[in-house]
Amino acid sequence: MDAATISSWMREIDSSVRAERDHLVQLDAAIGDGDHGTNMVRGFEAVVQALGADNGSPPGRLLIIAGRTLVSTVGGASGPLWGSALRSGGRVLGDQITFDGAQLAEVLAAALASVKDLGTASLGDKTMVDAFEPAVDTLRARIADGEPLARALDEAARAAEAGMRATIPLQARKGRASYLGERSVGHQDPGATSTALIIRALQRAATSES
Repeated sequence: MDAATISSWMREIDSSVRAERDHLVQLDAAIGDGDHGTNMVRGFEAVVQALGADNGSPPGRLLIIAGRTLVSTVGGASGPLWGSALRSGGRVLGDQITFDGAQLAEVLAAALASVKDLGTASLGDKTMVDAFEPAVDTLRARIADGEPLARALDEAARAAEAGMRATIPLQARKGRASYLGERSVGHQDPGATSTALIIRALQRAATSES
């Protein structure tokens, strides 16, 4: 994998959040501000434009550019959280030109650590962490077991989607939804939903090149 993989990932995210914008808005309207879908579309559209204007940066640098772009264009919590996540992941790669599955897992692990630190969220708090952490744990484990990257990423995406669905019965303990208390129960978390889309987009981007 190389810079083209990162660019493809960001385009896949842009396409996914655009297709699911209304669904994300609907989910967020139930327990948040109702702007999550709009914010994600705005952010990743700007990311695709920024990377399209880039002139040959290595993959880690592209992730840092993507993260900075999200912070500057996205309101709400998702801009700072994903912005910090992508920048942290980019720093793992540094200036290297290519990376393998094990390094990709470390990129995502660094991104997750950044999200947990900035959002002070843990598994079970009904946030994006509920989709992100199972995906990272699964990817690391499958790659360590020697599974092909395509299969490992598919299983990671499935883990994220399962984590997303598992937020429905939870009571929110972080973010805007936490103000609702018990009324947050029964709703799927929008941040976990977009996170599952992002992991699935990564699976498609990496698989299309392998």
